Amino acid sequence: MLVVISILAGGFAEVYVPGKLLIRSDPAATARSMADSALLFRWSFVIYLVEAICDVSLALILYLLLRPVSQSLSLLAAFFGLVSTSTFAVAELFYFAAAIPVLDSDVRQYLTTGQRDAFIYSALTLYAYGGSVFMAFYGLATALRGYLVYRSAYLPAWLGGLLVLAGIGFISKNLVTVLLPQFDSEVLLAPMFLAMASLGGWLLVKGVDATQWQLCRPARREP
Repeated sequence: MLVVISILAGGFAEVYVPGKLLIRSDPAATARSMADSALLFRWSFVIYLVEAICDVSLALILYLLLRPVSQSLSLLAAFFGLVSTSTFAVAELFYFAAAIPVLDSDVRQYLTTGQRDAFIYSALTLYAYGGSVFMAFYGLATALRGYLVYRSAYLPAWLGGLLVLAGIGFISKNLVTVLLPQFDSEVLLAPMFLAMASLGGWLLVKGVDATQWQLCRPARREP
């Protein structure tokens, strides 16, 4: 259930609402959009916090779930997952800051219209970059988890393959954003949505083969 909540919350708070607020190459329109959607913005930030709580919880749950395959790799994946959540939280600070001239009258009174528009547009743009340039951390966590799922006897190998592919997509998106921005594409993110939806659906409908998981624990646990 946490996977499903994370997917839905992330789609709303990280994709839909920011995409609605940020009008490319138009600071004035972006500022108007922010002013017109202040309540939507507030909800998007609250829902992001729900997603972040789910992601931190999932770091622990997936570590415990995949530990029988390799304790060290499962722990490494958990660390990468926590770092990715932390770095994205920093990007969310810019997202929240973008609304300050709209939400805080004490700040708004000291800014001209042009300064307000430039501040909101710049903050949302920095948020967008902040969410992209650290994707490798989440990609590495997902790829490692995919490898562990593939090796496990209690989850399907095809699901592990999807997660590895999704992780590679996020890592590639990070590298392209930094090194070859002219070739940047959201298509690289598509495997992640497919993989996480598949993982969430499988865990909800099928779950884990508890017998195989118990059998793996003593045989594969590392010191």
